[in-house]
Amino acid sequence: MEQYQKDFIAFMLECDVLKFGDFTTKSGRKTPFFINTGFYRTGGQLKRLGEFYARKIASDFGTDFDVLFGPAYKGIPLGVSTVMALSEFYGKEIRYASNRKEIKDHGDKGILLGGPVSDGDRVVIIEDVTTAGTSIRETLPIIREQAEVEILGLVVSVDRQEKGSGSQSALREISETFGFAVSSIVSMKDVVKYLSETPVDGSLVIDDETGQAIERYYEKYGAK
Repeated sequence: MEQYQKDFIAFMLECDVLKFGDFTTKSGRKTPFFINTGFYRTGGQLKRLGEFYARKIASDFGTDFDVLFGPAYKGIPLGVSTVMALSEFYGKEIRYASNRKEIKDHGDKGILLGGPVSDGDRVVIIEDVTTAGTSIRETLPIIREQAEVEILGLVVSVDRQEKGSGSQSALREISETFGFAVSSIVSMKDVVKYLSETPVDGSLVIDDETGQAIERYYEKYGAK
């Protein structure tokens, strides 16, 4: 794991985005950890978040693409902060785009915010966290309805490494179903290893009890 990935784990804790306890995910699973990117709320936090995403995108997909697409609603600030970081650190002027929940019939009409998306565009999709892959299955058709584009891949902040509809992880299912690459800044395996070995403010975030709860969770929901 690279230093920026360790820094990202610490950053999630600082922002209260990553928590450990008893939670229920959108898919209805009881989980001992929870990741809520809605807690990135300040300008400084969003700036740093965009920088982490930009570094991962540049590493895995390069910067030779046209559009960064962030599904509404959480994907909007993710996309904006990341294209700003790509401009600042890599000198690349990449458009951001997002879908509206309702089609706008005046002004900049249509279902897209930002953009536009044109035939031949190379697109990277950005999301917060993928648990069951529901969001990408809903939003991918929206992108492809706008133009004949090439989807280079999907990048998320954390790969929860859980089963999707079958025994594989949701990200792996997405990759195989739709035929593009998937990537994450960190995986939960990275998170668990780092926080069970590295003290934060003098103590381990993942102690034996929490670690055992996570192990039980992955015995039930972990991807093969």
